[in-house]
Amino acid sequence: MKNPLFPPPSDDYGPEPLRPWDHRPKESATPPLRGPTAAGGPPPACPAHGDRWEDEPVRLSTLDSDRPPAELYRELRARFGPVAPVLLDDDIPAWLALGYPEVAYVTGHDEEFGRDSRRWHQWENIPGDWPLLAYAGYQPSVFFAEGEEHRRRAGALTRALEAMDMYDVSLVCESVGRRLIDRFVHDGRVELLESYVHALPVRVMIELCGMPAGEDITENLAEDLRITLDAERGENPVEAYRRVARQLGALVTARRERPERDLTSYLVTDEAALTDTEAVHDLTVLILAGQQPTSNWICNALRLLLLDDRFADKVAGGRVGVPEALTETLWLDTPVQNFLGRWATRDTELGGRPVKQGDCVLLGLAAANTDPELWPHGGMGEGSTAHLSFSMGEHRCPHPSPQMARVIARTAIDTLLARLPDLAVAVEAEELRWRRSLWKRGLEELPVVFSAGGVREWTDRGAGRARSRETGLLRD
Repeated sequence: MKNPLFPPPSDDYGPEPLRPWDHRPKESATPPLRGPTAAGGPPPACPAHGDRWEDEPVRLSTLDSDRPPAELYRELRARFGPVAPVLLDDDIPAWLALGYPEVAYVTGHDEEFGRDSRRWHQWENIPGDWPLLAYAGYQPSVFFAEGEEHRRRAGALTRALEAMDMYDVSLVCESVGRRLIDRFVHDGRVELLESYVHALPVRVMIELCGMPAGEDITENLAEDLRITLDAERGENPVEAYRRVARQLGALVTARRERPERDLTSYLVTDEAALTDTEAVHDLTVLILAGQQPTSNWICNALRLLLLDDRFADKVAGGRVGVPEALTETLWLDTPVQNFLGRWATRDTELGGRPVKQGDCVLLGLAAANTDPELWPHGGMGEGSTAHLSFSMGEHRCPHPSPQMARVIARTAIDTLLARLPDLAVAVEAEELRWRRSLWKRGLEELPVVFSAGGVREWTDRGAGRARSRETGLLRD
C-alpha cells in the first residue's frame, strides 16, 4: 500500500511528478539496509542494539497516552535521561528527544539534523502500509526541503502570511464560526468537536486562500481535506487528496491570471517565483499541517475554560481568561506532542547518546515543554511564551503562522462563548477521554449543552468589531 496522504497527483496542476514514497537516499546519506532482519528482533545497525546503549528501548505504542503528558515524560526522562531509545510501529528504531535543550539543539542545527527523510537508513525495513508513512514519507514540498531550497519556499510562505491582515483573519474566523454555530444553535446540545472545533480551522484557511465563503465548492474542499487527514471506514483518502490537489491547482491557475487579496495570490506572485506544482504542494502543507494542531489547541483550551475552576468564573463574565488558557494549553497539553522528525546527517552525539548518520530523531515537544529543568520550582508555563509547541529554528512553523493560529483559536472561542454564553460540558469531567495518540493531544469527544437559540446575533457589526478590538484580540 502506498502513502495514503500524498498520492501521485494528476497532471492538472503541474508537469512535475510527485513521488512521496520515493525514498532513494541522498548521495551524502548512508545507503539503506539490505536483506531481511531476524524475526522478532530489531534491524541491524540501529539504535535498538545493545552496543549503542545499555537501556532497553521502549515501544511508543505501549505508553499510556491517557496520562498527563508531564507525568508520562517525567517517567521517561527519569529512566532514559534527556534522549530515549524508542521503537516506532513495526519496531522501527528512533531516538526521542525529551529535554528542552536537546529539542532546541536539534531544531537549531540543520547541518546535523536535517528534514530530508530520504537519508533514513530504515526504509528497507518499513512496510508500504506503515501507519506513520504519511508523516515521514518524503514529498517535494517545503516540509522536507533543506538549505537554499527551503529558504526560498519558506520565505515565500512567510511573505504571503505577513501580507495578511490579522484583523481580517479574525473577521473571516468569526464569520465561519457563526455559520457553523447556526447549524446547531437551536438544538441545545451538540458534540462540539465534530460540529465546530475540527470544522472551523480548515474552513478559515481555505477561505483565506481565496475559496468563496460558504459555497458548495468550498464545503466540498473542506470535506475532502477532512477525509485526507482522518478518513472514516468506507472513505478513500487517496481520491480525496487528488480532488484537493485539483481544486487547489485550479485556484493557483486562477490567481496567476487574476490576483486578489488572499494567501494564494500573495504566494504565486511572490519574488520566489514558485511553479504551480510548488505552490499547490506548499498550500496543501500549510492547510493540512495547521488543521489538527489548531483544532486540538481550541479543544484543549475549551476544556480548561469550561472545567477548570481557575477559568470558569472569568469565562462567565466575558472573554477574560481565554488568552491565559490558550497559553497554558501550549505548555501542558501541547497539541502536537511528538514530531517525526529529523534525520542525522553525520555521526554525532545528543544528550550523551551516540547518534549515527541516518538515525531518526523525534522531537518531544510536549516533553520539552514540561522539562523540570525549566520549572524547578513549579509554576509550569506561567507568564512565559518560550514553549516549543511551534518548534523552533529554520523549520519551525513559518512566521507569522503561530500568530495566525492564535488569532483563529482565540476568535473561535470568543465567537462560541459570545453566542452560547451558558455553554457547559454535558458529562462529568472524568468521562472525557483523550484520543489514544502520542503524536497529537486532543479529546475524542466534547459533548456540551446550552440554551437553545443562544443569544441574538449582533445587529451592529461595527460595534461587534470594536468590541473585539477592546478585548485585545489582536494583541494577545
